[in-house]
Amino acid sequence: MGTGRTLRKESHVRPCKTPAGKARKSKAQRARLVKFGMSADDVQSMGDEEVRVLVQRPTVVKKLVAKKTK
Repeated sequence: MGTGRTLRKESHVRPCKTPAGKARKSKAQRARLVKFGMSADDVQSMGDEEVRVLVQRPTVVKKLVAKKTK
């Protein structure tokens, strides 16, 4: 095992998340849900946490959309 620089690096050298970056990511995730078939109004009323969970599971989103259209 090495003892080089990569093993001495601290976690504080990683870049911080900026509010603008978070907003950009959230906007992209909401657009992705709309592309999956959800209505834009439903997506806008959701919180960021719920959007994040649904983006990770596109098959669940498609089932929700199919159930809603029936």
